[in-house]
Amino acid sequence: MIGSMNKLGFKGWRRRRAVKGPHRAAHAIGGRLWWVSFAGGIVLGVALLLAGIGHSAGSRSKLDIEADEGAALGLQPAPRTTATSGKAVSELSNKRDKTSKPSSSTGGLNQPSASKSTGPTDKPHTGLEKLRVHVYLTKEGRVETVPLELYVRGVLAGEMPVDFELEALKAQAVAARTYIVRRLAEKDRSGVPGGQADVTDTIDHQVYVPLKELVDRWPAGEEREATLGKLTRAVEETQGLVLTYGGQPIEAAFFSTSNGYTENAEDYWQLSVPYLRSVASPWDSAISPRYKQTVQMGEKELYRKLGVKDDGKAPRVLELTDGRRVKSVVVGGETFTGREVREKLGLASSEFSWTIQDGEVTITTLGMGHGIGMSQWGADGMAKEGASAEQILLHYYTGVKLEQAYKLLAASSDS
Repeated sequence: MIGSMNKLGFKGWRRRRAVKGPHRAAHAIGGRLWWVSFAGGIVLGVALLLAGIGHSAGSRSKLDIEADEGAALGLQPAPRTTATSGKAVSELSNKRDKTSKPSSSTGGLNQPSASKSTGPTDKPHTGLEKLRVHVYLTKEGRVETVPLELYVRGVLAGEMPVDFELEALKAQAVAARTYIVRRLAEKDRSGVPGGQADVTDTIDHQVYVPLKELVDRWPAGEEREATLGKLTRAVEETQGLVLTYGGQPIEAAFFSTSNGYTENAEDYWQLSVPYLRSVASPWDSAISPRYKQTVQMGEKELYRKLGVKDDGKAPRVLELTDGRRVKSVVVGGETFTGREVREKLGLASSEFSWTIQDGEVTITTLGMGHGIGMSQWGADGMAKEGASAEQILLHYYTGVKLEQAYKLLAASSDS
């Protein structure tokens, strides 16, 4: 459906609601740092005392920082990598679904009593402890090699604000782990210079914060301990869990902010994916600072960027997607997809409207990112209302299951 339009521009029909969630809970976390040297490498351990999750004082976290050959501290050059599975998914770092209902049994999120309990907390010895991810660090031109769960923590720090609710961070951790497990299972090294690593540390795959940078990002003391502790907790409580569809790890796309709905994969990537369907995401408009943005440019610049001439006719929307974004629009006598206009004009979203007055164009966008998969701000909004990480994931990814990664990787290595 298309709303009213005048000679100066157009506006697409949209519907959304604002939902206010409860105040976020604080988690008290303490800890300390220590150095342990060993032959051929260095381990930088982070001992975390996690309140309320059964860690005794002085016990080591499962995610003690380990870097092969001292790469984490830059003591020796090492190539870096970041994870993506190629195709038309170069925006996987920007990454909602509201119609699917959480199932009563899944792979089991490891959650303390203070969180939402969804399954068994004991994890079997899986062999994932030996699995390493090779990340190409773009700025340094080296590869950092880290255990799987530490890679997930680095992505979590790079992809989602640490002050988000714990359950949102846990959902992001599962999405990030799913992404890299899919890459590893498929032996996919696309998009990495020379194929020398599994992924890069950029949005071409997943934004990853290197180990030393992660430790140095916050001032020493309680802030650093609390922040690293929260990230570690989100990873530990989802240890090894990935999202699957049909027994295979999914393309766990995510993005920043929705316009009120997520997008069907085929409406942006021209590729239908059964678990990447449009669902409602009403939380973003109330809490995301990126929900509504405006861009201004000259009318001539607009037509130049689109590669058309001003034919004297107002732009006209032909069709909207299920996600209420522009599917096709006529400008200067030519038809464009919403994605084409977004990319050519550098817009935050493919839900846009504009006005042209006195030679100046004002474009307003709602949402940020491609709109496919999980909305990060939507996930935080759900968590504020009491949703668990499992509920968030099953809402944004239609018909998926939570499973342990080691089963998928074992099957992949046997094939």
